[in-house]
Amino acid sequence: MSDFFSSFWSYFIAVISLGGVAFCVWLLFTQRAWLGKTIPNVEDTGHVWDQDLTELNYPVPRWWTIFYLLLCAVALALFFLYPGLGSYKGSLGFTSAAQVKEEQEALRARIEPVYQRYREMPLEQVAHDPQAREIGQRLFLNYCAQCHGSDAKGATSFPNLTDGDWIHGGGFEQIAHTIEQGRHNVMPAWGDQITPAQASDIAQYVRSLSGLAHDPLRVVPGKRGFENFCVACHGVDGKGNQAVGAPNLTDNVWLFGSSEASIVNTILNGRQNIMPAQNTVLTPDQIRLLTAWVWGLSNPAGSTAAK
Repeated sequence: MSDFFSSFWSYFIAVISLGGVAFCVWLLFTQRAWLGKTIPNVEDTGHVWDQDLTELNYPVPRWWTIFYLLLCAVALALFFLYPGLGSYKGSLGFTSAAQVKEEQEALRARIEPVYQRYREMPLEQVAHDPQAREIGQRLFLNYCAQCHGSDAKGATSFPNLTDGDWIHGGGFEQIAHTIEQGRHNVMPAWGDQITPAQASDIAQYVRSLSGLAHDPLRVVPGKRGFENFCVACHGVDGKGNQAVGAPNLTDNVWLFGSSEASIVNTILNGRQNIMPAQNTVLTPDQIRLLTAWVWGLSNPAGSTAAK
């Protein structure tokens, strides 16, 4: 709680915290009849139920009051030792972030022998090792399934990792780089240079590249538009460019859908896709096993690594 925009909030929280303890002590002080050697006369509240069930006002028991005073002392000690008073960091220097980091380091130390086995093993063997695949699958389910699905088949805007179609390449090096450093793909918007009618013609041509239903009369002007605005990234043949993350438009694999409306929207408004980097979350050993597992999804036993 040390990152306040204003010191006021730090003092505010400190006052509230200490004020709560002070109020508890004051409340106990007002009920101090237990300090006497004899119990005073019990006050009758005047409330009677069922003819003979009388409500009395007994003083607070001594053990109860002592117990709560001890709790107040414990609270003050915790405020001194730990960060509980606004920006005050506590005499022990405890932070939840440091605790998490320590727990992570302890976990990594315990599982080190498991990963050591695969450190020198060729990735092709790791990809088809039963235990390594089990570890890789668990890593995928923990860190990747939220976007790519538990079956790794993706969804709209999230690539299918099982079909062998890769935007940035499907080799071990490319997959590892994607996991470790992340990706940021940008399809520029052409709405200020291309009219909706022209975009519709280009969409017809793009659909024809992958054998989808299209209007032959609109393919010709669509091809001209494609050559003017799209070939720089997707290539003359529309097969894309993995170096810049431009998708292949001829293979009938679509991130945002293959309908004319979806393609026109992509052309006019552009697209942005971000794959977050995992190098701050996963260790190099975990990235290695996860890379092998993902590669193995589209490369069954006996396959060779894609270059």
